[in-house]
Amino acid sequence: MAGREILKKIRKIEIQSKKLVNQLFAGEYRSVFKGQGLEFQEVREYQPGDEIRSIDWNVTARLGHPYVKKYVEERQRTIILLVDVSASLAYGSLKKTKNEIAAELAAILAFSAIQNNDLAGLLLFSGRVEKYIPPKKGKKHVLRIIREIIDYKKTGGETDIAAALKYLSRVQRKSAIVFLISDFLDGDYAKQLAVLARRHDLIPIWIRDRYENALPKYRGVMLTEDPETGALSPVDLSDKMVKNEYERVASEAAEKKRKYFLQIKADLIELSTDGNYLKPLNEFFKRREKRLGRQ
Repeated sequence: MAGREILKKIRKIEIQSKKLVNQLFAGEYRSVFKGQGLEFQEVREYQPGDEIRSIDWNVTARLGHPYVKKYVEERQRTIILLVDVSASLAYGSLKKTKNEIAAELAAILAFSAIQNNDLAGLLLFSGRVEKYIPPKKGKKHVLRIIREIIDYKKTGGETDIAAALKYLSRVQRKSAIVFLISDFLDGDYAKQLAVLARRHDLIPIWIRDRYENALPKYRGVMLTEDPETGALSPVDLSDKMVKNEYERVASEAAEKKRKYFLQIKADLIELSTDGNYLKPLNEFFKRREKRLGRQ
């Protein structure tokens, strides 16, 4: 992609993202991500009305009278965008490709973060970790994140989500909000994902295309290509049994993923290459706000 074309695309995404952040997601972001953590500030003498559970018994025993631990709300959060850039993300049979959706989503989330004085970082992965940008603040930093996603030169190869998760666990020790943006066309990441979910606030964003749910409504034999391995396979679209079996397998695999994300308490967001991510994002914020309100 030429330099001028990249800058034009970045500018378009920037304008669109800022508009969405300011008009739709600013309040929602603060309500579901701000103030979830508490940071220890100091120890002070116990006062009538203080919560007994906050008493620091070690200090109390040493000084001979009650002291309590004082905490303040942790104002600054760290957002990590874990973005799949494997070959399958270049596909899209509707309005946009999966990686275009990924870039726009990453921009919305990154701009939401810096608007709230949070840090945003990026980790690109395919069959390996391609690039890691440590969390920082500022518009210039966010624009770099967007550029890295849309200008990434694909190297091919199959997706390895587990490798990316292991790398992130090493470089990001402090608890963070991790958005894992992928089509999840990889089957060997469950164990590592559960480990990461215990340390971080994990939010998988699953981008799918309509033909991953059902085959096209055409007749005749269609030659399909695996975008990551390059393997070719003929599919008889005239055979109703083939279509039904494809839909059955796809539906069962999708439901299995949903149940797994629910099991590890990860808030899943499902998106399509139709480009309409406003409704799923709004539903995510409402669902999460309701759940946090019950805690």
